[in-house]
Amino acid sequence: MDINSDDLKTFITVIDSGTLSAASVHLGQTTSGVSRALSRLEDKLATSLLTRTTRRMELTEEGQLFLEKARAILGAMEEAEETIRIRRQKPAGRLCVDAASPFMLHCVVPHVAEFRSLYPDIRLELSSNDQIADLIEHRTDIAIRIGALTDSTLHARPLTSSPLHVLASPDYLARHGTPKTPEELARHSLLGFVQYELGNQWPLRHAAGNTLPVTPSISASSGETLRQLALAGQGIVCLADFMTRADIEAGRLVKVLEPDYTGYRQQIHAVYYRNTQLAQRISCFLEFLQRKL
Repeated sequence: MDINSDDLKTFITVIDSGTLSAASVHLGQTTSGVSRALSRLEDKLATSLLTRTTRRMELTEEGQLFLEKARAILGAMEEAEETIRIRRQKPAGRLCVDAASPFMLHCVVPHVAEFRSLYPDIRLELSSNDQIADLIEHRTDIAIRIGALTDSTLHARPLTSSPLHVLASPDYLARHGTPKTPEELARHSLLGFVQYELGNQWPLRHAAGNTLPVTPSISASSGETLRQLALAGQGIVCLADFMTRADIEAGRLVKVLEPDYTGYRQQIHAVYYRNTQLAQRISCFLEFLQRKL
């Protein structure tokens, strides 16, 4: 049995119209076409729904039962369509966003209040993973990722890019001196990443090329941890502008080796699985965040 919504609509229209000819007008079909459709439905159900004479139609007992169910089914379908229509017009529902903790703290959290005022029916869930996480396993709608992407199953939407700065606190520089060349960094306490080797390749021109590999004196998995260490005067660090701009403006961190900086910018993407149909709540968040960045 393969009954579809058109079968149900035809049957209900015939009953509500009172005659096959009146139903054909409502459905934009011929009277014979409506009659055949009704007969096919009865064949699918292996029962008679109507007793038909030249003067009138009457529902059989089975027809009466089927009519009640058909109305309920079509009503539920219309309600579901209306719900989706409303959600498209006014984004709603759960939205889980994952980002490395520095980006979450410096680029997402400051704008949450404004986003919630614009989209009060979206329930935000914010999570922080400093390493690439399985989006499905973590029930994540979108993830913000910084740097090169390698997973081909993900669709990437560029959001912005951020320059890197080599930085130290004024206190550290007062105690240990300011390096004048990239080669002098070897004599300093350097702050770098663990399990993220690209983070220990600093974009500085030197005799051997445009990327300087460093060996950290202190390593951490999170850029925010490294920022706090730098603020505490524990060494020189290379971090993104989006998480250090306020520190630089306030003089808490000072740029070093600026003439040797290559101008490299880290790419920032929003990623989600390629087969994801972007819901309105996801699209509006990405558009909002891109404006803020």
